[in-house]
Amino acid sequence: MASKTFREVKAWQKAHDFVLAFYDTKKMFPEDEKYALIPQFQRAAVSIAANIAEGYKKLSKADKLRFFNIAQGSLEECRYYIILSHDVGYYADAVANDMWSKLEEASTVLNAYCKAVNDDKGIIEE
Repeated sequence: MASKTFREVKAWQKAHDFVLAFYDTKKMFPEDEKYALIPQFQRAAVSIAANIAEGYKKLSKADKLRFFNIAQGSLEECRYYIILSHDVGYYADAVANDMWSKLEEASTVLNAYCKAVNDDKGIIEE
């Protein structure tokens, strides 16, 4: 059965879970990151879910995949921000591992969704 809204798409759900996890960790960053790492990380995290949502309604396969590819780029950017946040001491090991795990889940599901769109499987236009 085809989804009726982007909120039903598992890739968006996993991406949204990651965004919520980031918002939970924002308080771990020092005040001097308020205009540096925090907004960069936040923008990239939100971009993953937002681009999945935007791509969901695009009519052509090429348009859908372009937005999903932008989401993949933002996802990779977040991988770096997790590493950086850990390496400079803002994220403890457990937090970094949890964030990494959530991001990996989003990545795996997004990659599968892209493959399904590319292969014309499971995508029904209404």
